[in-house]
Amino acid sequence: MDYNELRHLADSWGLVFLFACFALAVWMAMRPSARRYHDDARMIPLLDEELRDEEADR
Repeated sequence: MDYNELRHLADSWGLVFLFACFALAVWMAMRPSARRYHDDARMIPLLDEELRDEEADR
């Protein structure tokens, strides 16, 4: 297998593979069952701030 054959393989199947990875990432983020996980993750900065406020009150 020479350079041109490897390049052709990467051009065609590499694109398909990267698109499949992108589609999988989008699906993982948008699936309905991930809502609770994303709700928890979006609260992380606020929880950290609440913890700092509680420590300052002590």
